[in-house]
Amino acid sequence: MSDDGENEEKQLDENEEETTETGQEPGADAAQGPPEDDTDAESDGKEAQPHRLTSNVLEDVEEAETHSDLSSDTRDPQISDSAEKVKETDVLKAVEEAGSQADLSDDAEEFKQPQTTENVESSTATVKVVLVPEGHVMTVAFAIGLSIQELKRYFASELRVPPEVLQISLDGKLVEEQQSLMQLGVRPHGSTRMEMSSTNPSIYPLRPIRPPETDNMPDVISVGVQTDEGVFQMVVEIERPRQKKLFLGGYRHKLTGTEYHHAAVQTLSKRRSDRGVVVFSRDTQTVVQKSQAQQCPVTVSTQMTGIGCYVSCINDKLVTPGNYITADEYHDRRLRAVICLQSFARRWLAQQEVNQLRRERDWRLAWLDLQERRRIEEREEQLRDRRQRWMNPKRREDFNLLYHALEKWRREEEQQINSSLRGAERKAALCSLLEQEVQLIAAIGQHRIFVQNNCDESIRKFLDKSASPHRWRRADGRLIEMDSPHTIRARELRDLYNDINVSTASREKRVQTLMTLKHTVKEHECQLSRDIVDLIDREVDLMTRGLKAASLEGLRKRISTLFLQYIKTPAFNPEIAKLLKVPQNPSQLKNDMFLCRSCQRYLRSSDFTPAAAARANDRCQDCTRLDNIARSRNDFSCHKNILQRLRADEQRLNKDAKIPFLLQVEDVRYLVEMVWASRSALQTSSDMYNLVFVRWERRRDWSPWNCILLCKEETSAHLEVQDVNKTYEESFIRRIEHKHTLARRHFSQIPVMAEFLNSQPTAALGNQLVSKSMTIATGKHDTKITPSAAH
Repeated sequence: MSDDGENEEKQLDENEEETTETGQEPGADAAQGPPEDDTDAESDGKEAQPHRLTSNVLEDVEEAETHSDLSSDTRDPQISDSAEKVKETDVLKAVEEAGSQADLSDDAEEFKQPQTTENVESSTATVKVVLVPEGHVMTVAFAIGLSIQELKRYFASELRVPPEVLQISLDGKLVEEQQSLMQLGVRPHGSTRMEMSSTNPSIYPLRPIRPPETDNMPDVISVGVQTDEGVFQMVVEIERPRQKKLFLGGYRHKLTGTEYHHAAVQTLSKRRSDRGVVVFSRDTQTVVQKSQAQQCPVTVSTQMTGIGCYVSCINDKLVTPGNYITADEYHDRRLRAVICLQSFARRWLAQQEVNQLRRERDWRLAWLDLQERRRIEEREEQLRDRRQRWMNPKRREDFNLLYHALEKWRREEEQQINSSLRGAERKAALCSLLEQEVQLIAAIGQHRIFVQNNCDESIRKFLDKSASPHRWRRADGRLIEMDSPHTIRARELRDLYNDINVSTASREKRVQTLMTLKHTVKEHECQLSRDIVDLIDREVDLMTRGLKAASLEGLRKRISTLFLQYIKTPAFNPEIAKLLKVPQNPSQLKNDMFLCRSCQRYLRSSDFTPAAAARANDRCQDCTRLDNIARSRNDFSCHKNILQRLRADEQRLNKDAKIPFLLQVEDVRYLVEMVWASRSALQTSSDMYNLVFVRWERRRDWSPWNCILLCKEETSAHLEVQDVNKTYEESFIRRIEHKHTLARRHFSQIPVMAEFLNSQPTAALGNQLVSKSMTIATGKHDTKITPSAAH
């Protein structure tokens, strides 16, 4: 009897294992057990309940055995044998009762009332899908009323592939997407087996996303619920938690050695009601190490050599205790280690700081080298430009430079003669010097006459300016050009003038150009147009007679001159009126004519020097220029460059600056020569091409009483000074203030400059200047700067 019970118990365990292997989670490895066929799946749905009942009975029996007294090992062997026989008898009875209950449940199912169609469609069934060709099995519970298309959508989301690439087949035949599980013959609470493949396995292979679980728990199990009407079957899905449950202890079966662990509950513990009393526990006063695992992952045991057991000691290690370390020694060692770490860390920080200082030094030296090369190149460019102006003068400033160089040479020669010769020899040398000076002046005059007579370039610029369109800039900075009827007329006359002056044109081209000119001037009947027409007819007649072009040069020159006069007439070319020096309206000359005391001519105000320091306009510009050539022979190009740079800098710092634009070249010359003695205030450099005016106090607008003359190399350091009283020495400050007093006294006599004498700085302007000042690293200004060591 006991052997039969044991065989039946083994058979029940095997059936239970088969039932467990049928429902694997999607993503579990198919190698854990071979897939079952459809017939086995259907039979499992019927026989699952008896097996579960039997297994439940066995578990109750085992639990009863486990809860037996621990002192049963010390009982009498005969009593234990009889107890085992009684237990085996109880197990067999329980198995027979379970089988009779299963038969009753089958009979109750037969007499069960038929369900409606809606209830049948909502019933669930176990669907086993084999992934081809990997062989993985996915088991899911579905309602039999769902279609194959919805089944594809579910597996597509699980496998992370598009649903269009999935193909489901049943018994080797493809299944249509519109068919439902019920139409395929799947019964409620039953199971079926299908194959799923991919139409594009290279791009979308079918592999489970979730890794296979280590246990054999199925995804779906069938549970029978005992009711009054019978046993009701329902499908339950198994949810696998990802976290590892804590080990809560358990029991061990004394006879079989099977261990039963306590299960962790899935619901939270019941919270105690608040009694209004603050309760403290020991757990709240200790630190909980949540990051440390309290349970060892692997059970560790040791084994020693004993009677009947030999353990090899080849791989054993001999461990000897070391010296005992006291607390002071331990803390002293830790202190030395901390000091060592700090020393290495500070060494690394010091190296980083030194490397940063070295890089800054290299950058500074490279910047200084770049600035030095730039100054040298600028100096060489100035020398080349000055030499070019000496060799090929074209403007009035270029001739002033020649006369200045001539005067400098004459003074040097005269000084040498006076210092080395006496008496008649001195007079002879001075006469020779005078003759050389006269020859040089005559050569300069001849070259000047040649440049002035070569007026073709000036005429071309004059005509281009009259024919240029009107231009202005929009708010976004774009340039707009507009042509008016007057500018179009001026452009046509300019093009016709250029065609007339072409000397290489053929005879036919020349005749065509003359006819166009004739029709153009005939539009206005006057003596000038009649003269031009007569000259055109004369040239055409001579050309038809075969006269050479060289013989017609004078006639063509007369036609060109008369046509230029025609172009300069505002009645024929209205656009030219704004470029003429003499206005066409006589009323514009009223209150704008002044007498030149030198040449005794009445000229307009634009012909006089517009210097701010000029008390009376008694000499015109031509007389002033002639007097400079005959007597002083000064060159004002350096002063003009200083003024232009000053205006550009002040316009950049303050768009409302007025004083730099009121000053003229003569005023800057007075400041440079009379006030500042043509030298830098710091280094006493006298190179006029290297001197610039900057502000003395950077928060105030530039003015003759708030300026300082420095070299270009010194301006960057001075602009970094925040407070001149804390940076420069007191004696140097008094000397600069004395020069400001001289400039204030000179310009206070001018009415237009008197209103700016008491101007004070504003906070807004100071902030604006700080933001726009140059940011050149020149060091900290925490010491007094002397004129000798200012740079």
